[in-house]
Amino acid sequence: MSRHNKLKSFVDDLEKDFTAFYEKGNKAAGTRVRKAMQDLKAMAQDIRSEVQSKKSEG
Repeated sequence: MSRHNKLKSFVDDLEKDFTAFYEKGNKAAGTRVRKAMQDLKAMAQDIRSEVQSKKSEG
C-alpha cells in the first residue's frame, strides 16, 4: 500500500505548480508539471508491472 500513498503524495505535491501554471500563467510551473507528468507515467507503469506480476503468481 506504500506505493498508493507515494502516488497520492506525489499528485498532491503538484497542486501548487498546477495552480501557478493554469491560474497565473507561470511558464516555469508548466515545465515542472510536464516533467512531473512524465514521472507519473513512469510510476504508473511500474505499478502496472507489479500488479501484473502479482496476478500471474496466483
